[in-house]
Amino acid sequence: MEGQAKQAYFVNEAFNHEEHPHGDNLHRRKSGGTNKELQLDLGQHKKGQDATGNGVDTGNGLPSIDFDDLLPLIGEFGRYQKILFICMIPFSFFVAFVYFSQIFLTLIPEQHWCHVPELDGLDVEARLALSIPMMNGEYNNCYMYDVNYTEIMAQGKVMADPKWPRVKCRHGWSYNYTEIPYSTVATEQNWVCDDAALPTYAQSIFFLGAIVGGLLFGWVADRYGRIPALIGTNLIGLFAGVGTAFSNSFWEFAAMRFFVGFAFDNCFTMMYILVLEYVGPKYRTFVANMSIAIFFTGAACLLPWIAYFVADWKLLAIITSAPLLLVVFTPLIVPESARWLVAQGKVDKAISILKKLERRNGRQVPEQTYQHFADSCRRMREQEAQNGSYSVLDLFKSPRLRRTTLLLIVIWMAISLVFDGHVRNVGSLGLDIFFTFTVACFTELPADTLLTVTLDRFGRRWLACGSMVASGVFSLLATVVPVGVYSAALAIMGRFFVNISYNIGLQWAAEVLPTVVRAQAVAFIHIMGYVASIIAPFVVYLANISPALPLIILGLLGIVGGLLSLLLPETLNHDLPQTLSDGEEFGRGQSIWDFPCLAKQVDEDGESRRNTDVEIRSQAFVRGTQTGASLSASTGGELRSSILRRSVKSRNSTKL
Repeated sequence: MEGQAKQAYFVNEAFNHEEHPHGDNLHRRKSGGTNKELQLDLGQHKKGQDATGNGVDTGNGLPSIDFDDLLPLIGEFGRYQKILFICMIPFSFFVAFVYFSQIFLTLIPEQHWCHVPELDGLDVEARLALSIPMMNGEYNNCYMYDVNYTEIMAQGKVMADPKWPRVKCRHGWSYNYTEIPYSTVATEQNWVCDDAALPTYAQSIFFLGAIVGGLLFGWVADRYGRIPALIGTNLIGLFAGVGTAFSNSFWEFAAMRFFVGFAFDNCFTMMYILVLEYVGPKYRTFVANMSIAIFFTGAACLLPWIAYFVADWKLLAIITSAPLLLVVFTPLIVPESARWLVAQGKVDKAISILKKLERRNGRQVPEQTYQHFADSCRRMREQEAQNGSYSVLDLFKSPRLRRTTLLLIVIWMAISLVFDGHVRNVGSLGLDIFFTFTVACFTELPADTLLTVTLDRFGRRWLACGSMVASGVFSLLATVVPVGVYSAALAIMGRFFVNISYNIGLQWAAEVLPTVVRAQAVAFIHIMGYVASIIAPFVVYLANISPALPLIILGLLGIVGGLLSLLLPETLNHDLPQTLSDGEEFGRGQSIWDFPCLAKQVDEDGESRRNTDVEIRSQAFVRGTQTGASLSASTGGELRSSILRRSVKSRNSTKL
């Protein structure tokens, strides 16, 4: 695969319901390997490139060139793209710190008891024996005996009488800092017992901020550009993160976390998409996956040990926020999105950026090629103006597209809730939270690596189903083994498989939804994922009732979400829908039991082969995939959501 497999012809009858399969109205769409370099063969007219890289006539006398035609000439992963790849490191750290830091800002030791000032002169065991009731063999966290301790000590008593009256803690709490060697905002302000839900509320408020920030900076990115949005979101995260260290009450803390939420996950996504736009299709899988697998995973694994050795929650808030100031230097290295400039009609400025890229990569591109590109962009804008605008509501106007959209929303909400639930449940697994969190986060590396190897071979549908169901099964198994190493190992396996599902889901939504509403629709689906993430802290909070409850809920959601994913269409080796009518027809005729790696294919001589791809498509569907439509996907279907949006990875099967 990966562009090296021999070309073959893939007969796809799923789209042949409108016209006769042998009629003149059918076209063949040919690609090598994994849809990276698609060519549309329409009789005597082809979209391709001549020896100089100029666009070939597409049938109307005008050559058409889009970004993915230009990038091989400029350099798909040259010196400058490698610099941009390295520049993703700080932004990967930012998003990991923004997402996970609150866990370590609000840690509460399991062992905490009512503080009794009269007994301060005694050691811990003596204080507990004299003042704290026992419940189920353990000292109660929220009650103390209601007696005169001065008189009790004068009588020389060293053990409490269980018949003594009990009362809620009157003078705060004492904490055992053996496992968590520092005080946090939760321990300083005693967010325990009746106030134990406050960290959960703060985390949900953080996700509310993420929703508002996603909408706000999505608008900023579309109106003023990706670089201003990138700088703005990081600076808000900087000021709110530093402000967290000076919070003196729950509502001050919650307000700061709300604004920190503005930076999640825009603080990385904007940069992520900018870099991917300047990398050729052939290298996007590597850049998209490895930036997450190496940089993000490295930051997430490092964070607990920063917290451990800093041992001060206020200093931790500042250390994890202050580096966001580096974003002000971004315009010196990272160019504005050329695709966004084209979408705004600033074609000349986009071309000047591409020429800088060309020079720094030591390439030479004929001026005529840039002229053809500029003409193609202008024609595309004219075509978009004629076609009018669409909104997310258009997805609900036809039955099959409505069903697909609702399935995507439900499945993505399940994935988001299960993923975030596993992230935050590490404290309930019975092992050291710093070590367990590191191991759980490290699963992102093998998950991304495995996905890079398998996704374009086995397809989205069955991999998504298998990984979600496996995550659910391992989560449920973790509830039937003893708490400790065994339950933690099984729960971490559940986290590993949901990592795979998360990555598939981010891409799959962008492939299934039509280009004309792709950006808005993916943003909407990811916002619904944030809504599910608001619920996740409350699911984890159920561990206070029973440690097994969160894993039972996450396990059942994983299995249900995985089975539902079988109802979505497969996108591997299929041209992606461009128009709403394409979206309505996309996947019609596919069977749940279709496996892309087992699809029967026929080569040009009529012999059966595997490894794809020429599809026989209906005239109605091909109209949406001709020259202008692919450029529309490049300029119109871009941004606005999440780590999301690893879909914009454009993992070889779409041009975004």
